[in-house]
Amino acid sequence: MKQQGFGGLRFESQRFRLLSIVVGCFLISVTFLLSTRPDSTVFDTLSPKMAWLEETRSTPARSAVKTVKPSSSSSPRGLGRDFLVDVAPKQGDAHGRQPEQSAGEKTETEWVKDTVIIQESSAVAAERAEQEEAEQGHSADAGAGAGEDAMPGATEEEVRDAAVPTRAAAITARPAVETTPTPATTTRHDQDQLLPERATGGRMMKLQAEPATTEQQQLPTPGRLETAEPERAARDQPQQPLPPLCDFSDRRSDVCDFTGDIRMDANASSFVLVVDAATVAQSHKVRPYPRKGDQTCMGRVPEITVRTASSSSTPPPPQCTRTHSVPAVTFSIGGYTGNIFHDFSDVLVPLYNTVHRYRGDVQLVMANVVPWWLVKYDKLLRELSRHAPLDLAVAAAKGETHCFRHAVVSLRAHRELIIERDRSPDGLATPDFTRFIRRALSLPRDAPTRLADGTGRKPRLLIIARHRTRILLNLGDMLRVAEEAGFEAAVSESDVGDSISRVGAEINSADVLLGVHGAGLTNMMFLAPGATLVQVVPWGGLQWIARMDYGDPAEAMGLRYVQYEIGVEESSLKDTYPRGHKIFTDPTSLHKKGFGFMRRTLMDGQNITLDLGRFRGVLHQALGNYLVQ
Repeated sequence: MKQQGFGGLRFESQRFRLLSIVVGCFLISVTFLLSTRPDSTVFDTLSPKMAWLEETRSTPARSAVKTVKPSSSSSPRGLGRDFLVDVAPKQGDAHGRQPEQSAGEKTETEWVKDTVIIQESSAVAAERAEQEEAEQGHSADAGAGAGEDAMPGATEEEVRDAAVPTRAAAITARPAVETTPTPATTTRHDQDQLLPERATGGRMMKLQAEPATTEQQQLPTPGRLETAEPERAARDQPQQPLPPLCDFSDRRSDVCDFTGDIRMDANASSFVLVVDAATVAQSHKVRPYPRKGDQTCMGRVPEITVRTASSSSTPPPPQCTRTHSVPAVTFSIGGYTGNIFHDFSDVLVPLYNTVHRYRGDVQLVMANVVPWWLVKYDKLLRELSRHAPLDLAVAAAKGETHCFRHAVVSLRAHRELIIERDRSPDGLATPDFTRFIRRALSLPRDAPTRLADGTGRKPRLLIIARHRTRILLNLGDMLRVAEEAGFEAAVSESDVGDSISRVGAEINSADVLLGVHGAGLTNMMFLAPGATLVQVVPWGGLQWIARMDYGDPAEAMGLRYVQYEIGVEESSLKDTYPRGHKIFTDPTSLHKKGFGFMRRTLMDGQNITLDLGRFRGVLHQALGNYLVQ
C-alpha cells in the first residue's frame, strides 16, 4: 500500500510537471506572439478589427503608402528621416464611425523603423482613390501634416517613432523595402517628400527618396511641429526674380537703374538694394563711365558694386547714416576727363540726358572728383541739380551710408556729343542740350548774323588756334583772306583753365567757327543754331573720325557743317617722309597699327599750311549761309 501510494504520488508529480511545461510553452507562445505582433489576435472576441482582417484576407488589394516622420526626441540615433510606410485605412462601422481605442491600444499608424507592405481591400482602395483626388487641391500644410490616409484626430506625435504599423493577418512574406535617407545638406523643402515609384498588378513597390519640387506637398521639419503659418509660407514660397538691376546691352555704357530700399555703402563702393529673403539675389559690377571697351580709359574708373541683400543676409545690409528724399545718379569724372571733348561727350551730355527728368531734384554722386573740374563746370552742375555733389571718396572716408529710394549708376550715353531722341528716356535730342547750355551760361545769341539786314554788321569768323600740334602755320594769311571775303575775323586764344562762361560767351559771338580737328571744336556747342562749323581735317585718311567726332554732332546741333580735307602739299608730313611712302599712297592701311600710332603720326606729327585759294572757296560757301532769305 505504501509503495502503491508512493507510485501514485510519482505519477501525479509527473503529470503536474508535464502540465506545467505545456502551460509554460503556451504562455511563452502567447507572450511572444503578443510582443512581436501587437495587432495579432488569438480569438475573434479579443479584437474589434477581426472582421476587417478577414475581409482583407479574402479580397485582392493594392498597396497604400503612408509617409511618417520620426521624432528627433524619441527616435533612435540615425533614424532622423522620413519613411514611406504601407498601411491600410482603418475600417469603421456601417455608418463610417471608427471603433474607439482603448487607453493602452496603439494606433494603426504606429512607430517607424523600416518599411513593410500591407494590402488593403479593393473597396477601401476605391474609396482611398477618391480621397486622394479630393485632397490634391489641399494646401501643403494640410496634406503633409496628417497624410492622405491618416486617421481622424491623429497628430504628428502619434506617428513619429521607431516601428512599422502592422496587421498580422494581412502581412505577407516580402523582402524589406529599402529607403534612402535625405542628405543632411538638403533644405527642409527638399526633405519634405519621398515619392514612391509604384509598380502595377499588386507587385512590390520600390520606395526611393527623391528631391521635392515646388508643386509637391511639404511635411514639417523632422522633430518640429510648425505653428507659425505665415512665417512658414514666407520661407517656403519659391524665390521671386527681380527685373535685372543693370543693363549691359549698350555699346558705350553699362547702366543700373533700380528702386526700393537702397543703401549706398561708400566705403565698399557699393549700392545695396534690400529685398525679402524670397527674392533671387543679384550682384553686378559697373564702371560708371561711358567708354565701355576702352581698357586704358576704364582702368582709371573705379568699380561700383550693385547687389541685393535681405535683412537676414550675412553680412546684413549697412545701416543708413543719412537718408535722402531724392534719387541718386552716380558717375565718374575720371577716364579721359580734363579734355573738353571728353568732359562733354563722356560726362556732361550723358549726364543731362540721364538727370533731365528729375528737374533738379537729384543727388549727384561722383567718383574721381577733382576740385578744379567742379569749379570749371559749376554753373552747369548747379542747373542739373539743386543739391551739392556728393564725393564718393569723402563719404567713404567718413564711413557714411547714404540711403535712397531710387538710384542710377552710370550715365546714358549715345554717340559722341549726341543725344538720340528715340533712345532718350525723356525724348531729348542734341538741340535740347545746347539750349540748356546757352540758358545755364546766359549766352545771348540764339541766331547768327544776317547780311543786308540793315544793321551793317559783318558775320564773325572765329579761328581756334592750336599751339602744340596741328598748328595752322599761315594763320595770319588766313585772317587777311577772311577779312577780304567780308568777315570780321578773329582768333580764339582760350585756354583749358578759362571759365566755361568766358569761353562760351566768346564762341557764342561767332557766326563761323573754324579749326583743325581736335578737342577745341567741342566749343561749337556754344554757337547759335544756324551758325557754321568749318573743320580742317589733317592728312592721313582721318575723314571718318572727323565726321564722327564733330561733323555729325554739328549737324545734330542744328549747325551748318563744312569739312575741309587738306592735301599732301598742305601737310608738313611731306617734309618728313618720301613721296612714295605708304603714308601718302595708302594712309588708311596704317590705321591697323592702332589709335596710338594714328595719334602720334597723323595727328600730333603734322602741322598745316592751308591753300589760300581753296580756303577762299570755303569762305564764300560759308558767307552764303548768312544772306537774308
